[in-house]
Amino acid sequence: MDFFASQDVARRNTRRLVVLFALAVVFIVVAVNIAASLIFQGASAKLDLDTGQGQFNPQLAIAVTVATLAVILIGSLYKIASLREGGAAVARLLGGRPVDPNTDDPNERRLLNVVEEMAIASGAPVPEVFVLENEKAINAFAAGNTSADAIVAVSAGCLEQLTRDELQGVIAHEFSHIINGDMRLNLRLMGILHGILVIALIGYWVLYSMRFSGGARRGGKREGGGLGMAILLFALALLVVGWIGVFFGRLIKSGVSRQREYLADSSGVQFTRNPLGLAGALKRIGGFVRGSKLESKNAEQASHLFFCNGLRKNMSGFLATHPPLTERIRRLDPHWDGELPQIDEAAAAGRAEVSAAGLAPLAPLAALAAPSGQRTSARRLDPRRIVERIGDPSEQHLAYSARLLAALPQSLKRRVHEPLAARAVVFGLLLDPSPEVRQRQLQYLRASTDGVTYSETLAVLPLLEASPAAARLPLIDLTVPALRTLSPRQYAEFQTDVEALIAADDRISLFEFALQHILIRHLEPRFGRPPQASIRHHRLEDIEEECAVLLSALAYAGTSDDSEAQEAFSEGSRRLGRPLELRSREQAALSAVDQALRELAGSAPLLKAKILEAAVATVIADREITFAEGELLRAIADALDCPMPPFLPGQEIAA
Repeated sequence: MDFFASQDVARRNTRRLVVLFALAVVFIVVAVNIAASLIFQGASAKLDLDTGQGQFNPQLAIAVTVATLAVILIGSLYKIASLREGGAAVARLLGGRPVDPNTDDPNERRLLNVVEEMAIASGAPVPEVFVLENEKAINAFAAGNTSADAIVAVSAGCLEQLTRDELQGVIAHEFSHIINGDMRLNLRLMGILHGILVIALIGYWVLYSMRFSGGARRGGKREGGGLGMAILLFALALLVVGWIGVFFGRLIKSGVSRQREYLADSSGVQFTRNPLGLAGALKRIGGFVRGSKLESKNAEQASHLFFCNGLRKNMSGFLATHPPLTERIRRLDPHWDGELPQIDEAAAAGRAEVSAAGLAPLAPLAALAAPSGQRTSARRLDPRRIVERIGDPSEQHLAYSARLLAALPQSLKRRVHEPLAARAVVFGLLLDPSPEVRQRQLQYLRASTDGVTYSETLAVLPLLEASPAAARLPLIDLTVPALRTLSPRQYAEFQTDVEALIAADDRISLFEFALQHILIRHLEPRFGRPPQASIRHHRLEDIEEECAVLLSALAYAGTSDDSEAQEAFSEGSRRLGRPLELRSREQAALSAVDQALRELAGSAPLLKAKILEAAVATVIADREITFAEGELLRAIADALDCPMPPFLPGQEIAA
């Protein structure tokens, strides 16, 4: 699957969504006008028996049109605002509960292991994980505005009834939605479509209010009773008209989501190389007595997000949000005999106990313990092939991430999941190898933090030294869910401490830059302004200066020789297809790179592909790549919201 093409398709689908939404609004406005004319202007709008024509009231039509548009707009804006928090808002809307990262529940522990393996393998941040504990059906979804506020949620039935392979297939499917831009489109869909559903909600609210006021029954016995009857009829009409909104809502959701479900299935299998795991989960849904139907009253709003149809078992037709279950299974398992074994809840109960122990039985990978200065040969590294791996991790990356997690000390894995201890892990990663600089950093921590944080930082140092050097960035990703639970005051203090530790030696290393950038990008949506996801740049000419700064910084990062830096820069510039000029070391300082990345993040998907290919070409121009350079490349890709899988030990990208 081409990540950048997929992102571009998702962007075009957004435009398609707007067109369909506008068409739905037109139909609704016309229908409401007809209802208002027939009910409130019965005398003036009734047919003239001589001419066969009714009378048209332009004032009423304008008032009804403006009011209807205002209701739709306000309804959409309200829902969009309520979803600004990202995927967590959707999970709570459906009754989700966040999973404790240090949970002792074996099923939840297995789920977290699978999610963390997927995140590290794909280069995406570790999402927050929710369980819909009141939902016994088998279903799941991913939601968020960006990868920084993404969540993965599974039903209790999903945890209780699927084996590890089946669960892994479901989570890989959901990660595809996170990586390829589907979830952002789906969240926008929820917000926009809410406006056209509000009409029906207003009709229901008016009827509900009149039921308790008795206005409809008493209205005919007193003056003004005719108005009460008109209001009652108009409320009924709004309910009927509201079904137009429901119809168009389902039509839009089905048109946008069905093909993306096939792509997510394909991407999930490509990730795990185990089509029978995902097919097994689908077969289980097909034969399970509860299927995938969710009980939440808000399931209709989020129906297009689910792994399988959450409204009705085996729902089909042109309004279905998901492809037919049997067709999805057949694509994954061509030799399937078409049988779906019937399963009741009693038969499913024992399955969880058997599957709960399936925790990545992989031994530590000795190659991961290589020193941080190790260089990997880049003679066969092709920049285009490296960029093609973005958003498209392989089963080798998944196995690598599982072994990487297995190589971490158990107490270190526990600490990254605890908010206060996670801060100490970050501080430990920032401590300088120079004894003099490290002493200054420790003195600062002793004076500025509480005794527990300082002690935790000292305790975590030997654990970090015992961990593979390649685990540095993954450890940062693992701390993010815990750090998101800090209070605003704690986060502000943490941010100040990180900046002080980085500034202790009056310079910023490549790793320090990568660490700080990843933390800010993944934590700011929770504590500050949501990330700006709008696309502002479609031409390289608009961002030439930012590209020049980025490529210059990468060229200088690999060498202290200016002539070698010029050669590396020229290689990147050639890949970009623009005659750029190497900036000075001062102009290409990491602070300038930070500003450049913020601007480049607003580039169109296919433009980002060119930028990243040029960046990779610059780094490997000397035919070798260090861990630090690899970390910087991954941080740059992350800043552009393009998850880059880790470089594998001994990996040869080009054929």
